[in-house]
Formats: sequence, structure tokens, C-alpha cells
Amino acid sequence: MEEKLQAIVQALKEKFEAQVEEFRDEVHLLLAPEHLITALTDLRDRHGFEMLVTVTAVDYWPQTKPRFHVVYQLRSFSKNLVLSLRVPVDGDEPTLPTATGLYANANWREREVWDMFGIRFEGHPDLRRILMPKDWEGHPLRKDYPLGYEEPQFTFNFDEIDLSKPRARK
Repeated sequence: MEEKLQAIVQALKEKFEAQVEEFRDEVHLLLAPEHLITALTDLRDRHGFEMLVTVTAVDYWPQTKPRFHVVYQLRSFSKNLVLSLRVPVDGDEPTLPTATGLYANANWREREVWDMFGIRFEGHPDLRRILMPKDWEGHPLRKDYPLGYEEPQFTFNFDEIDLSKPRARK
């Protein structure tokens, strides 16, 4: 880990009781949900992480406590550093506070996470579907979401699959 990043990580570890994971020169901080906004503010204002690169989630179903980890990828252009925050969220009522007040692009990123995983962001100004149609039921990237069960077509089963496909009537 770089010296510049090591000092920042150590400060966050002490201040927020974060767990640090390092793998192949990538640093991840596992952070409690109640510290998320304070940590993001600290990283932006004190440590120069001026860009929220992405917000995404990971589903650990059938595990429910925590079922999800919401991942925030941050970048500091001035220091040439990248840092990830992972925030565990329970599966019963998955909610986190919104980061839209800190990073403007969190608006769209959090809407994607809501749409695909069903994780609600409290205080979000416009939390509605962004990728799926408005009337869509469910959240497609959850591991318990039902699959379509359409068999893929290969050379060995081409005729069988081709016969089952719907055709236009003449």
C-alpha cells in the first residue's frame, strides 16, 4: 500500500473502527452503515477524494445478516489514489443513507442499485427505477430472483430449440 494511502486508511480505521482488506494493491475498508456519510464526508473534505467512481452491491444470499455489501469506489485525482468502502446491509429491510448530498453522481448510481438489488437509500431525492420498466416487479440482480429457464441454443440442440421458438403466422 502506498504511504499516502496508508496514512488515510489508518486514520479511517481508528476514527470509524473500519476493517481493512488489501488484495493485489486494492484497498477495501469494511465500514458500519452508521459511519457511511461521515466517512464519505471525511474522505472528500479532508483527504481529497473528489470523485465517486461507482456505487454497486454484492448479494450474499442465502445469507441474510448481512445479505448485501454496498461498495463505494472513490478516487483522488490530486493524490492519484483509489479506495473502496464496503458497507454491509441486512437483507430484511436493506437501507442506507443517500450520498447525493456529497457526490452529485450518487443520484444515478444509487438508483441503479435500488433498481437492480432493491436497496433503499434514505433521503434520496428521486429514488425510482432507472434501468427496468416502471411496472417491473422484483430486482433482477438479487440471487433469489427467478431465472427465465430458456435453454441456450448450441449446434447439438439446434433443431430441438428451433422447433420450440415462436414463429410469425402467415
